[in-house]
Amino acid sequence: MHVRRVVTEHASQGVARFAEDGAVPRTDIFRTVPGLVSRMVWATSASTAVPFNGTDPTYSVTSFVPGPGETRFLVLTFPPDAVYMSPSFDGPAAMAENLAVSPGLAERFEPDGKHQTPTVDYGIVLDGEIWMELDNGNETRLVQFDTFVQNGTRHAWRNKSDRPATIAVVLVGARTPDTTDYDDGL
Repeated sequence: MHVRRVVTEHASQGVARFAEDGAVPRTDIFRTVPGLVSRMVWATSASTAVPFNGTDPTYSVTSFVPGPGETRFLVLTFPPDAVYMSPSFDGPAAMAENLAVSPGLAERFEPDGKHQTPTVDYGIVLDGEIWMELDNGNETRLVQFDTFVQNGTRHAWRNKSDRPATIAVVLVGARTPDTTDYDDGL
């Protein structure tokens, strides 16, 4: 799936214009997991301001998990689960590649793919179907145009179909009870 990214900016005298129009530059097509594609479309820091300064923020991201007040906009394509069940699947190689491609996130993966991040995630299924699995076997099937809000819960994505599934998700860094850099009593 080709994903086009259009970025706007302000020209002289504040006139709005298009700064970029093309493929998502930070796109990773996994070699060890056929069909897995990770695209970081955009990112903001807690100090992001407008107007846009012309520097693509995705290149400087060192963690896919945003801190409080930060965001990450991702488009992810998941292959069918059968890829992971194949006798030729190399789990350690896939994990090594994931650590290189998705720093900050890959370290959170458990052996079964579940993970938990201190984020509120807004997402939509763009194509295919995918299952969100939570604790104790709780799961739900999401199909094209279904949306989800994932509130920092432990979860995994399962593609039980025979074709790829693509989701778009914005991770919003959230404060957690162990966050100590605030004073509003959360």
